[in-house]
Amino acid sequence: MSDHSANTGLKDLNAGEQISRQTSVYVYEAPVRIWHWINALAIITLCVTGYFIGSPPPSMQIAEAYDQFVFGYIRFAHFAAGMVMTVGFFGRIYWALVGNHHAKQLFYVPIFSGHYWKELFFEIRWYLFLEREPKKYVGHNPLAQLAMFCFITLGMSFMIITGFALYAEGAGRDSGFDLVFGWAQDLVQNTQRLHTLHHLGMWWILIFMIVHIYVAIREDIMSRQSIVSTMISGHRTFKDDRPE
Repeated sequence: MSDHSANTGLKDLNAGEQISRQTSVYVYEAPVRIWHWINALAIITLCVTGYFIGSPPPSMQIAEAYDQFVFGYIRFAHFAAGMVMTVGFFGRIYWALVGNHHAKQLFYVPIFSGHYWKELFFEIRWYLFLEREPKKYVGHNPLAQLAMFCFITLGMSFMIITGFALYAEGAGRDSGFDLVFGWAQDLVQNTQRLHTLHHLGMWWILIFMIVHIYVAIREDIMSRQSIVSTMISGHRTFKDDRPE
């Protein structure tokens, strides 16, 4: 056998050993993955239509008012996406109760764990390029868990409450929506203030989405495990067999 053939065979052998060392763990169950993508589509719809509700397009340039229903369709898409997001959120809460351990990470942060804070600050240093190599995590890393809780769990809860409180204004006093969510409007004592808070909440979640997409792609390239494909297949694939 020639040296070239021997070297080629050695490379193939090393590659085969590397593949065999890769491990895969089933992390995100089907309901979690389905909710993730439907929720992402609903949030995009809400952000686009919400922006136009706050800054209406010049509909009179499209056609005469009696010939078109542009703003009405925008509002309908916004309300429909809001309903989908709300139902999905309650479904996600249910699955956190009956699903695996990773399905619960979205709804709590172990703030009383010293190990958690140690890992959190390590992740911050890693994202700031101050650490040479990342650690391995089966589920969310500590920083991602904190971000998901603040922006998704708390952020979506805020948007659902304020959104339906605004919807209750159109539904009228003593309507079902007013009985459940009217207190939020009374709390801020000003409808315009509620609109402003809801609009700011949109930017809060939109900024998170931009950072989330960047970090997911960055980690898929630079970390030691799969990220993007995991939310498609449910399996977390590790790039090496070292425990840390």
